[in-house]
Amino acid sequence: MKILFVLTSHDTLGNTGKKTGFWVEEFASPYYTLLDKGAQITIATPKGGQAPIDPTSDTPDASTAATERFKKDTEAQEKIENTLVLADVKASDFDAVFYPGGHGPLWDLANDKNSIQLIEDFNTAQKPIGFVCHAPAALKGVKNADGTPLVQGKTVTGFSNSEEAAVQLTDVVPFLVEDMLKENGGTYSKGDDWSVHVLQDGNLITGQNPASSELVAEKLLSSLN
Repeated sequence: MKILFVLTSHDTLGNTGKKTGFWVEEFASPYYTLLDKGAQITIATPKGGQAPIDPTSDTPDASTAATERFKKDTEAQEKIENTLVLADVKASDFDAVFYPGGHGPLWDLANDKNSIQLIEDFNTAQKPIGFVCHAPAALKGVKNADGTPLVQGKTVTGFSNSEEAAVQLTDVVPFLVEDMLKENGGTYSKGDDWSVHVLQDGNLITGQNPASSELVAEKLLSSLN
């Protein structure tokens, strides 16, 4: 199993003066879920090199067994520091792709031509495509072969408007994930705030929030078996 992880390169939280990036738990939990089942994992970002970690996700409050394992895992840390450039990776080299969240993707992956093309290529090949929390932002410009939005008519989830309001970033983010998925014709569904909620529609797997990241990875895995 060769699985591509795509992380954000964006580290600025709007004009707040604060930093953002990818959410550690949403990377670490799926990473180890898949790695422990024998997956070969490659990590890419729009700019390559160091993928920025959202400092809010790197705190004792946000700590989980997976994040603690990541902190001691020099090999995984080295991969995060030396990600490949997204333009240099091809869907044909992998069996599936997974996008961890964090607020960063709202600014770069949502509009990144290479990311859009990559997801379209994975989808055309009917390979599993997984997204969690804010990562469904990367689906904003992704189309089916007939030009319709990829999420149109599909049952999807992602970080909810109520969760965004709870973290007080509704007015900071460039768009709301829930609103965008609905505007693109997706049938948006959510569980309670911060609860595990994962949906699979064909080869598209989406999770609502950090708590959902492991289940997205498990569904990705079962889609490959």
